[in-house]
Amino acid sequence: MIIGIPKEIKNNENRVGMTPAGVAEMVHHGHKVYVQHTAGEGSGFADADYERAGAEILPEIADVYAAAEMIVKVKEPIAPEYKLVRPGQLLFTYFHFACDRALTDAMLESGAVCLAYETVTGPQGGLPLLIPMSEVAGRMSAQQAARFLEKPQGGRGVLMGGVPGVKPARVLVLGGGVVGRNAALMAAGLGADVTITDISLPTLRHLAEVMPHNVRTLFSSRHNIEQELPHTDAVIGSVLIPGAKAPKLITADMLKLMRPGSVLVDVAIDQGGCFETSHPTTHSDPVYTVDGVLHYAVANIPGAVPYTSTLALTNATLPYALRLADMGWREACRRDKGLAEGLNIIDGKITFKAVAEAFDLHYTPAAQFLI
Repeated sequence: MIIGIPKEIKNNENRVGMTPAGVAEMVHHGHKVYVQHTAGEGSGFADADYERAGAEILPEIADVYAAAEMIVKVKEPIAPEYKLVRPGQLLFTYFHFACDRALTDAMLESGAVCLAYETVTGPQGGLPLLIPMSEVAGRMSAQQAARFLEKPQGGRGVLMGGVPGVKPARVLVLGGGVVGRNAALMAAGLGADVTITDISLPTLRHLAEVMPHNVRTLFSSRHNIEQELPHTDAVIGSVLIPGAKAPKLITADMLKLMRPGSVLVDVAIDQGGCFETSHPTTHSDPVYTVDGVLHYAVANIPGAVPYTSTLALTNATLPYALRLADMGWREACRRDKGLAEGLNIIDGKITFKAVAEAFDLHYTPAAQFLI
């Protein structure tokens, strides 16, 4: 198969879809790999590294799309890429369709096969291709909360860990999944007083057993969240419904309960955000203020640490990418039901139910394309 690795063009997205080591594995399996010029530079990988791994460098993004049967990326195509996608071409990347109607319509029109990292499931369940970036985003969310609590950044001027004689910051983490666990661990490591919420009692029991002593658990309800907000310095939103829009756990009215200079970090912004007042921001312009509360809602948080993120992502995606290349997407998905869960759009049809429901569009089971 011919694989294409384009350069990411989303704002400050420095990750790349595959490391040179991943390319070497593809080549070893007999596949041809094209990499766009400077695609890996933001992650610390030069064109020469890819050439030594067996790739051929192409000068422009259009050249890569035109040559490749399978495109391997990090983030969803954005508007300048829409017309480059061909009928029957396989795109393997993060899509998050449910919060982006324009992207959904463009990929439906393209006739491509869109296999989304974020809905692939593992043999024991879970989301194996979302986990590595969720780990990065969770840990970074605590760092960003600490940063924007600083007065020069517009925050209250609170130090996460406090000092002897002065209480630490209070951090509320909404959601006890991979992002939430990593956010709580990092915030706790900085010395904050952390509360983590979830609606699953088994999850809360597990968190109570494994978290540090400065992390408490709380059942997630509107009442409990409202009780916490007046005393909270930073809220990290990390709820996820795979493939669907995130629920709004903090409404616009609830901001009035918070102190000026408090910080909201919306890690769920890729799925529409879990705060009613959230809208996507960028690394170059990461925050805005509503009712005196700072909102950090960068849609590609791991892009700020691309070396770590690219290595972690390739570790997770490469085995799947190899199977797709070796067998073709139909046979690979026939053999692996979890991989088939990643099929979101095929030949102009929505094949992931939550995406169809998000826009009230027709749903066609992916199984119909695997017969």
